[in-house]
This record gives sequence, structure tokens and C-alpha cells, in this order.
Amino acid sequence: MALRMNASTFVGLFLLSVTWKAAWAKVEVNMEDRVEVFLGDTAQITCMFTVSDSHDDVIIQWYMITKTNVRSRIYYGDGNIQAVDRDGQFTDKISVNGMGKSSEVVLTIRDVALEDELEFICQVNGLSAGNMEGRTMLKVFASPDRPNIEGVHSGISVSNKNPSKIGSCEAKNGYPRPNITWYRDQSPMQNTPGEVSVVTLVTKESSGLYTVQSDLHLNVVKEDKDSFFYCEVSYLVPGGTKMTETNKINITVHYPTTSLDVWVESPKGRVKEGDTVEVHCRANGNPQPPFTFMHNMQELKSELNVLVLKDVTRLSNGNITCTALDLDTYEETVGYTELFVDYLDLAVLIPKDTHVMAQGEELMATCNALSSLPTHTEWFKKGEKVAEGHTLTLKDAVFDMAGTYVCVVNVPSLERLETSGSLHVHVQGPPEIKESADTVLEEVTEKFLNLSCHARGYPTPVITWSSSDESQILKEVSHRQTEDGVLSVLSIKVTSDITANCNAYNVHGTDSFPFSIKAIVQTTSSDPSTTEGSGVIIAVIIICILLLAILGSVLYFLYKKGKIPCGRSGKQDLTKPNKDSIMVEINNDNTEEAVLLGVNGDKKPTSEQGDKYMDVQK
Repeated sequence: MALRMNASTFVGLFLLSVTWKAAWAKVEVNMEDRVEVFLGDTAQITCMFTVSDSHDDVIIQWYMITKTNVRSRIYYGDGNIQAVDRDGQFTDKISVNGMGKSSEVVLTIRDVALEDELEFICQVNGLSAGNMEGRTMLKVFASPDRPNIEGVHSGISVSNKNPSKIGSCEAKNGYPRPNITWYRDQSPMQNTPGEVSVVTLVTKESSGLYTVQSDLHLNVVKEDKDSFFYCEVSYLVPGGTKMTETNKINITVHYPTTSLDVWVESPKGRVKEGDTVEVHCRANGNPQPPFTFMHNMQELKSELNVLVLKDVTRLSNGNITCTALDLDTYEETVGYTELFVDYLDLAVLIPKDTHVMAQGEELMATCNALSSLPTHTEWFKKGEKVAEGHTLTLKDAVFDMAGTYVCVVNVPSLERLETSGSLHVHVQGPPEIKESADTVLEEVTEKFLNLSCHARGYPTPVITWSSSDESQILKEVSHRQTEDGVLSVLSIKVTSDITANCNAYNVHGTDSFPFSIKAIVQTTSSDPSTTEGSGVIIAVIIICILLLAILGSVLYFLYKKGKIPCGRSGKQDLTKPNKDSIMVEINNDNTEEAVLLGVNGDKKPTSEQGDKYMDVQK
């Protein structure tokens, strides 16, 4: 009775059992909040799920949330069917892997595009266990191209009232939008009213990528001429942020002149008379203003910032003024330098030019030159230094002291600053002839001989020549004055022994010197050319005789060998003279003529009288 049940009771128990099992069945889904990927890469979105206390098949469905916030399915899968929805955005670029009760499903999206940046939903339906879904946001990134920076090419004046454009920085083809930050010498620059202004322009290209352009405007100061400006571009990438810096640029800053530098550029060091002087002027402003030069209250022409003074003298001493005019403010700035020209006047000698002194007297000569610097004086005679200092002293004058003395005055502290003067000293006295080392001269007769006679004295002596042979013609070939006298050269033809006299005289006296000439008579000798010719002839004859002897020997040898037939028998007695003998003819006369006889005894043409024959036989 207790086991009996009606149909209604059975159905009720079955429904109670199903309801109890459903209450305990459960679906769990876990997904990442976001998946990040570069543009064009492959994205994988993982859906991890668990279905407990259920033996039913699991149904997996993937959805996307469109830009218009519409939920749209892109995939369906169960134990029998796995299908991508047709005619959708992802029809040809997605695939799903993995199925099961406690497993994971991976949605793979190939060649990710910007429009794929959407929210994706994974729905897991466990039938009796119910369903659950998870969501993941797909983020797409594109790194921008290398940024470009360009500065303004014109100068920027510090006197501008409003910020001036410094440069422009651009980052192209980035996603999401890149950010640009300006730096001055590694310090970031922010918008500051009246000082710094950064203007940013964002452009979305047809590709969906962003181009960002940033212009920097700045109220420049003089110090900015040495500053460097650059941009830093920051952009998002999967998993973080990256930064890229541009090249550094420098700007041209225009600022007014407040002072001038004026200096002598050339020559380096001290300036002396005759130099060409270059004076330079430079302003501390930018750009360099126009310059005007004044020298001793006179305006001079110049090229840009250079003044050239040629062949300066001591009259060029004084201030050189450089004036700069600021074209913005029309204010003048003045600078100056002092020019001093060193000089050395001509040497002044006392006594000057020429001085005559008597033998035994004393002379004190001085040499001075006015100079702006200390000087040094030296005296020279014939290139050799004879004294040092401003004074030259000659004591107990003799002829050797006569000549030209040159004083040289220079400035030791300044090269090439030098002057000189000369003093000609004459020593009065009667002529004095310098004796020759050879008092007796020899020369072949009919030859010419040169005689030199040097006479010292002042006034300059007069030289005459005489000889012991009054018929001898004397010819003076040279006559010139020397520092201390006169030199005469005589050419004389030697015909016999003779004495030539050099005579010198002036108002103070006379002097004479004899040259004794011994004539050498050359003896007659035979003509050497004739003797030499005879010797050559004799040598030729001897050689010919030797050649004939050799030829005879060769013929005899051939005969003995039977190489030369003679008569019918081929042999002949050589002990007897016969017509076939080879003979050498020796003449009795002095010509020593030799003739080779023929093989048949015929004699070659020669003198036929008084001949002797010699058989050449062995």
C-alpha cells in the first residue's frame, strides 16, 4: 500500500527532482578586461568558463558591441555546430578554438584594423545550468612615424612684444593620438601667458590614424642664442608608453649692441713705420651693425668691420674710433683703440760722408739714429765688424785705416727696423807702392806679361810706367781707384831682358818700384809631327812583314799536307831554290820594301835593281 503511487504523485516527484538539480547547477565565465594589439597584428581573446553538475552540451556564442552600441552576434558553436555568422564585419577574419564543460574558448582576430577596436562578449549557455557571459575590450595601437622638427630660419628679435614662433614639431600616423612636449636645454616648456605658447593641431587622417602638429612660440632673450630646442613625442603601445625625441635645433637671436671690441689685427705685436695696419671692430650684438671708423678726427673708408691703413708713420699715432649704429633703436655704441707706430730715423754720422786725416792723427766718429725704442750700433769695414757702439775711434792713422766704414743701427726688440750710414776715411801722405812678392819675373820671348802696381796715398797718386829699353812700347790695360789709392795694370811684350818701373806721385811725394823681367829664349827643335809620322810608317812595315811570314808558314803547312798540288808528282824538293818557292824580297835601299813572290816564281811588281832574295824555307 505504501508503494502505490498515482500518476500525479510521480510527476510531482520528478519535477521536484529537476528543480533541485537546477538549483545546484552553475556556469562561471572569466575574461580579461582588455586585450591590446598593434595595428595589423593578430589578436586573441580568451573566454574561460566552468559548468558544474550538468551533463548537457554547452553552447558558446560571441558578440560584439558596435560603435553605435548595438549587440551583434559573430559566432555560434555547440557540440554539433561551429559557425561564423555570415555577412558580418568579422566573417572572414575570425576563428574560435576550444570547447568542453570546463575549458576555454579563444577568439582569434586576424589582421586587426582600427574599426576592430570594440567590446567583445563571450556567452556560455549550459542549458539546465543556465548561461553566463564575460566581456573584453580590444584596444588597437599604431606607433607614429619618426617625428620631424623644423626651426624658423630668420632671426628673432628680443625686442618683439609678443611670443615669436620658434619652430614646429610633427608626429604622423599614430593611434591613439600622440602627445608632443617641447624642451629647452632638457627642461620641459609649458604654456605661460606672455612668455611661452604651445599651439597644437590634431588631424585625423582618412586611415583613422592621427597626425599631431605642435608650434612653439616664445618671447626670446639674449641667452636663447646658446639654447637648444627639441620635441619629445609620447605614445601608447601594448603594455605601456614609449617616447621618441627629435633632433635639436638652435635659433638665431637678434639682440642690440651694448659694447664694441676694437683691436689691431695685423701686424701682430708692435707696429713700425711702413707697415700696413688692419684694425678690426666687433660688436657684442647680433647681427653686426654698420660701423664707422674715425682716425684722428677724420672719418675713413672701411670694408664691413675692417679698417686698413697703409704705410703708416709716426704721424698715424692716435686713437682709432669705431662707432656702431643699432638699426632698431638708432642708438650709437662707441669703442676705440690706440695706435702707436715705432720709428727709427736715418743714421747721422759725425763727421759725415768723407773725412781726410793725416798720418799719425786720431779720429773719433759717432753714429746715432733717433728711435722710439732702444737701439744698437755696429761698425763694419769690408763686411767685417770693427767696432760696436755709437763711437768709432781710429788712433795713429796709417794707410791701412783708410776705406769705407759702415755703421748699422737697429732695434733689437723689433725685427726689420734698421738703418745705416757710411763714412769714407782718407789718410794723407806720400805715395806708398805695395811691393810685389816676385821682384824678378821670367817669361818666354814674344809673349805678353801683365804687371800690377798698387799705390796708396792721398791725394790719390798718379801712376806712370817707364822701362830700361826706351824703344819698348808700354801699354796700360787697367787703371782704377781703390779705397786707399790706385791700381794700375801694364801689359808688356817680352823681347829681351828689361826692367819696368812703376812710378807714383802726389803733392806729398813720390815712390817707385822696379819689375825685373828675364826673357827666356826658346830653342828650335825638329818637327815632332814629322818624327811621329815616320815612327808610324816603320811600325806599319814591321806588321806587314810579320803578316807575310805567317802567310808563308800557312802555305808551307798546306803544301806539306798535300793540300796544294805542285807539278805531276805532287811533291817538290824544297832544298833547292826553284821558281815555286815563296820568297821575301828585301831591298837594299832604306825603304825596306818587302814583296811576296808568287807560287810559280813570278815576282810581284817592285824595284828590280839591287834586290836580294831570301828563300822562306824550312
